[in-house]
Amino acid sequence: MISKAAALEQMPDWQTQNGPFEEQAMPHAPSLLRAALRLTGSRSEAEDLVQETLLAAWRSFEQFEPGTNCKSWLFRIMLNGLSRIRQQSRRIPTTLYVESFDIAAQTRLDPAADAEIEQLLRQLPEEQRVALLLAAVEGFSCSEIAAMTGSPIGTVMSRLSRARATLRAKLLPKLQTLARKRANGL
Repeated sequence: MISKAAALEQMPDWQTQNGPFEEQAMPHAPSLLRAALRLTGSRSEAEDLVQETLLAAWRSFEQFEPGTNCKSWLFRIMLNGLSRIRQQSRRIPTTLYVESFDIAAQTRLDPAADAEIEQLLRQLPEEQRVALLLAAVEGFSCSEIAAMTGSPIGTVMSRLSRARATLRAKLLPKLQTLARKRANGL
């Protein structure tokens, strides 16, 4: 009978790599898919992008440094893949889907406000949408977003600040009107 250590030595690299990859990378697949859906606007394109991302990550998993942020590493791979796909197709998506933002519940707006918020998000420049998505929805820090996008941290902070300011400027008057109506019992 062969010992477990001897069996592992005889296995191809892909079989011994599966365990750590599944433990560290696979738990982030739902986050990757959620972000890919918003970035591509198409479920099938998002699923393809995530599949390509995970395959690329699996192939180069030996380059991943244990103890570092695996989620950030995966998002960097995904954003690079998305950039490559866009360069190949010369098509830039115009829709950022916001189903998990749940802004209506957070601000206690009526559900009709979701469409307006989604429209406002679509009007943001893509760099600002990506920064806002990664920070507000996925919870990445500015330094992590900078590493993923290849942008200086100051640029990321500026994009995030401009995106928030734009949304605030467009939404604040509507929220104030809604608050006055509620205060007056309307």
